[in-house]
Amino acid sequence: MDENIETILHREHLSLASIPKRSLAFFIDETLLSFLLIIALWDSFSAAQNVNEMINITNSFLLEYMFLKIVYQAFFTMQYGATIGKLLVKIRVIELKTLSNPNVLVSLNRAIFRIISEMFFYLGFLWGILQPSKQTLHDKTARTLVINA
Repeated sequence: MDENIETILHREHLSLASIPKRSLAFFIDETLLSFLLIIALWDSFSAAQNVNEMINITNSFLLEYMFLKIVYQAFFTMQYGATIGKLLVKIRVIELKTLSNPNVLVSLNRAIFRIISEMFFYLGFLWGILQPSKQTLHDKTARTLVINA
């Protein structure tokens, strides 16, 4: 782990969030956003004749769904330091420079690179699992850490 990060964590009595906690938060957030998509498209889904039509409907709203995910991640990270999933599992995101909630630009950076990681087979997430600091690609680019709350 980067000595600077280790020093900060020790000095501030902070501990990194575990991968299982982060994974559970991810699952909660993805489930919540999926339900929001289903509710928003309920009329279209109920009119669909088969699963292929439902998939086509979902695919036609892919950009809007990605935008929703970016807004959700950025807003909650900036406002509360955590998404709903992170709040439920008691972890939060901090900016390395300030050790507080990320500002709007850092939150947007993190949210956008999170989507990019998802688009490339979640490789940015895998990278985080392999790092001692548990920083995913979106954490590295935004210079953030996910800690226990």
